[in-house]
Amino acid sequence: MPTIICTVTNDLSYDQRMHRICGTLAARGYRVTLLGRVLPHSLPLETRNFEQHRLRCRFNRGMLFYAEFNLRLWWHLMRANYDAVCSVDLDTLPAGCLAGIIRRKKRVFDAHEYFTEVPEVTGRPVVKFIWSAVARLCLPFYQQAYTVGPALAGIFEKKYRIRFGVVRNVSEAPAFPAKKRPPTQKVLLYQGALNEGRGIEQVLQAMQHLDGLELWLAGEGDLSDMLRNMTADLGIQDNVRFLGRVRPEDLKQLTPQAWLGLNVLENKGLSYYYSLANKFFDYVHAGVPQITMNFPEYRALNAQHEVALLLDTLSPEAVVSAVRQFLENPETYARLQHETRAARQAWNWEQESAVLLKLWEQVCA
Repeated sequence: MPTIICTVTNDLSYDQRMHRICGTLAARGYRVTLLGRVLPHSLPLETRNFEQHRLRCRFNRGMLFYAEFNLRLWWHLMRANYDAVCSVDLDTLPAGCLAGIIRRKKRVFDAHEYFTEVPEVTGRPVVKFIWSAVARLCLPFYQQAYTVGPALAGIFEKKYRIRFGVVRNVSEAPAFPAKKRPPTQKVLLYQGALNEGRGIEQVLQAMQHLDGLELWLAGEGDLSDMLRNMTADLGIQDNVRFLGRVRPEDLKQLTPQAWLGLNVLENKGLSYYYSLANKFFDYVHAGVPQITMNFPEYRALNAQHEVALLLDTLSPEAVVSAVRQFLENPETYARLQHETRAARQAWNWEQESAVLLKLWEQVCA
């Protein structure tokens, strides 16, 4: 079977999406290596059914990091044994493209997000121009591409003039529906990076008006220190728990303990607007109703199975109002929770993995 290298710039320990993709390909018989980088807080890698390799960089952020990482990645790809390279997002595209062309290897692009429209890029014209140029220069040399949702696929096809498949960021459904125990405390759960535009500041402000509830934040990020300070300034530290980085395996035990899941985003850039986050499906599989944004992908899914209350705008007042709707209308909560049972049968990795495997069969034919 062909040998595949999948490249990312993050730490591999918490990347649920790439664990699923690489694990599925390896189970089918492909020889797979997931390649990322070492960070100061990186944990030892767990044994999986695919190989893992991490590059160590002198720089850990900014354009110097991306330049250094791509140089190290290019050198690695020039020496490694593989048949196809899968570049995940634009930040690994230059090295994969150049090495793949020189060595005449098959090239696949995996767009996890709308990279040039993330909040960290949209407000920086020079940075956005550089990454846009990378996409325009490299993507014509890629034989296959896919992304996480149909809306983004349509945008990318029109913009880059190559076909994009859709492999949704769907989590694996547990073997049996999660059993919900009556919680002694109603918990609002946010899982994911504590980064700009994730709506966490608005949720913290809302917690001032939601007596008797707890907020659990599972993750770390650029805003970790600021959010901890904000929690203390608002005087809500007794009702907010920062759980730090949580392994994907532990999240599966943690999520069913929540009363409500939070998937709130500020409308900062098209990447967030067209996003389809892993946590949306994690909450569904755990049997947890959620509050999410009235963005295209979530609106389309919620029309199929109503598992979420959709927010038109993100503000502390909107979060408070949504939570109180569940508190004051237990029948609404019960209806959404019941609908998660049907949704988990339609939205799961077991279904989505067939799309991924068909795509790679076409690549390697």
